[in-house]
Amino acid sequence: MAMTATEIEDLIRAALPDAQITITDLAGDGDHFAAEVISAKFQGKTKVQQHQMVYAALQGRMGGVLHALALTTSTPPK
Repeated sequence: MAMTATEIEDLIRAALPDAQITITDLAGDGDHFAAEVISAKFQGKTKVQQHQMVYAALQGRMGGVLHALALTTSTPPK
């Protein structure tokens, strides 16, 4: 069962309410997405820690329902 871009965005937004989120379906199959997530909660975190925060928000769906997610994370510009 595939996920929709809206489902992915909703899960991320629940964990990171301030986030600016852009989701792109890369293959049109509901399995391969790109996500850009910008959040002040990433401040002071390494890229690995930022990505871990997003993956945690997906509640174990990575590698199962969601096959691939190309992830770009950053903090808002100052």
